[in-house]
Amino acid sequence: MSGTTLTDRAVLRLSGEDVRGFLQGLVTNDMDALAPDRPLWAGLLTAQGKALFDFILWADREDVLIDCEAGEADALARRLTLYRLRRAIGIAPEPAFAVHWSPNPFGLSLSKPFPSPEGEEETKTLRQAQGERAAMAAPDPRLPELGHRWLASPANPAGGWLAHRLSLGVTEGVAELGSDKTLWLECNAAELNGVSFGKGCYVGQENTARMNWRQKVNRRLVVVPAEAPGPRTRIHYPALGLAVEHRRIDDLAGAIVPAWLAAALA
Repeated sequence: MSGTTLTDRAVLRLSGEDVRGFLQGLVTNDMDALAPDRPLWAGLLTAQGKALFDFILWADREDVLIDCEAGEADALARRLTLYRLRRAIGIAPEPAFAVHWSPNPFGLSLSKPFPSPEGEEETKTLRQAQGERAAMAAPDPRLPELGHRWLASPANPAGGWLAHRLSLGVTEGVAELGSDKTLWLECNAAELNGVSFGKGCYVGQENTARMNWRQKVNRRLVVVPAEAPGPRTRIHYPALGLAVEHRRIDDLAGAIVPAWLAAALA
């Protein structure tokens, strides 16, 4: 298991007039809690409270950076643009940054320089920039055991992230959560710090708040050992012998139920 760049992730930059206020009325988490050393996991939902996109939000002065699936970055940008209306807010890819991951805070190795066709001086400059951003590394906001993340210039691809994440029972992305298929609380959002029940309205808030108030989450996304896909499989990872399934909470036999989920089901 090694860092650093998660090549299946991309970064969008939101800039302009009251970006945080704009997102506060859209996403599931509380933008008032966002800080440079405190990224937030959040979702953008349908009006019925079903997940469309999930992502991690980062503060960059007055701007907000969105750490999202690379394959869904364009679709997410288009969706946000629909809500923007006439507000003076820019929504664009941020090619200067990639998403980095390390399984532990001491694994942010800067000893290996980036490949530099321009020579040693450029390598030193890149390493310095990498170090400055890596100093802002933060624990994954969903679960500390997932490791640390940060945004910086692209580097060597990370290894082992998918297996590590699934071993902890954490699901993400359209292939696992679905698009307009799974209620946000069924994605284990409450347990993984992906929703604020104290903030004001956002898209999908009414049904999400009602489910929480009634304590009625009848189904969950779970990771299961699987040699082949089954009828409830969202996605199967044959190389890992694992799959993501959407199951009723009274039918979790054989599923990976980590401590954070077991506590919620007790």
